[in-house]
Amino acid sequence: MKEFTDLALDTAKVCGASYADIRIIYTKAERISVKNGRVSHLHRHDDLGFGIRVIAEGAWGFSSSNKLTKEEVQRVAAEAVEIAKASASLKLQDVVLASEPPHVDIWRTPIQKDPFEVPMERKIGLLLRINELALKIKGIKVAEAGMEFTREHKFFANTEGSFVEQEIYFSGVGYSVFAVGHNNMQRRSFPASFRGQYMAKGYELIEEIPLLENVERIAEEAVMLLRARQCPDITTDLILDGSQLALQIHESIGHPSELDRVLGTEADFAGTSFLTPEKLGRLRYASPIVNVVADSMVPGGLATAGYDDEGVEARRWHLIKEGIFVGYLTSRETALAVGEERSRGCMRADGWSRIPLIRMTNISLMPGDCTLGELISDTGDGVYMETNKSWSIDQKRINFQFATELGWRIKKGRKVEPLKNPSYQGTTVEFWNSCDAICNGDHFVLWGINNCGKGQPGQRARMSHGASPARFRKVKVGVAYAR
Repeated sequence: MKEFTDLALDTAKVCGASYADIRIIYTKAERISVKNGRVSHLHRHDDLGFGIRVIAEGAWGFSSSNKLTKEEVQRVAAEAVEIAKASASLKLQDVVLASEPPHVDIWRTPIQKDPFEVPMERKIGLLLRINELALKIKGIKVAEAGMEFTREHKFFANTEGSFVEQEIYFSGVGYSVFAVGHNNMQRRSFPASFRGQYMAKGYELIEEIPLLENVERIAEEAVMLLRARQCPDITTDLILDGSQLALQIHESIGHPSELDRVLGTEADFAGTSFLTPEKLGRLRYASPIVNVVADSMVPGGLATAGYDDEGVEARRWHLIKEGIFVGYLTSRETALAVGEERSRGCMRADGWSRIPLIRMTNISLMPGDCTLGELISDTGDGVYMETNKSWSIDQKRINFQFATELGWRIKKGRKVEPLKNPSYQGTTVEFWNSCDAICNGDHFVLWGINNCGKGQPGQRARMSHGASPARFRKVKVGVAYAR
């Protein structure tokens, strides 16, 4: 591939670029879904293309193509420079990039089993067996199960001397069941909602998760919820399971920390952020027990890689340390705006045809020191909620409401009854400052978010959020749905 990358960079420089980079990406993907005992979706996809990004006359230009030939590389590089020069006529200031040393490297996701080498019959057979076991439970009307696998083979080069090859794998699996009766419908999902659990692993992920062992429990919980009492409208202590807490981290810590949102460049679609620069190092974002780490090196994380799409080496740092907000998610262009000499390596693009944007890396709430049993027994009155059902948060990431699939009423340190349609609401800083207990590392799971949307045209990104169950004091809870 180096002959193509060299040609692209040389052409861009000849045409007037002061900086250029190229990404060549070959993607292979597979998605399988089964519904009520039949294959409902089977999709395989191969994709190859490249994108060239340049700075000319102090402005960005970008162009791309799915035709990887020498002639097309030259044409696209020249076009990117032409676009940059046109954009320069409207620039407010020159683009300046934070420094990054050149990297020449090869990085691959460590996997044990290539999912594309596992027979299709084996994959479908497992999904059908899940359906079969779920539909045996009286009251279950719909059972869905699915798997998804992706391999990205990426080449990055820039005019500063970097040439990086990366091969990244993603795998995912999950199922949902729907119970109908008593004039309502209830859903339960495993191991998480919205198609399940995703990680940067091979087929070993599917074998590690106890899928069949939990089908009966999940189905019976869905049926149980048909007769369950609605979640009461009260202000009480709230315990969130790890999978729900992962989404809470995503929406109320991850997105506000994206520096492009803070600076207003995503305001039209994704919104802005309340985390303006004067709050860096000063805002008590959360209680002192809360430590939140961004990490693009953690094994299994969906945002784990050797380098981001600007060629910046993977890093680990705190966003929140002992409750204080101390770090942003940055790019080479935005890092200088908050006085940092290097990017945090958060720029990623949804394939070769899109420009990189600041995207969350893997962001995790560090574990505490108690068990879930101890946390529940220490809660005199409260509600335990698990598995996300829906979410809503405003454009500045302040006011939010989340609903979950299942709740449990806690009284005198015991779970005493199930609750259906539970929800909770709050404001970001007040909520995180109410956190007074976090379960230990035995409960910690790195939960995958597979479909984060941002940008215009829209882009999808993957990232993971590690969390153990945690407790929040005096939270308003209530009913998300009328039935």
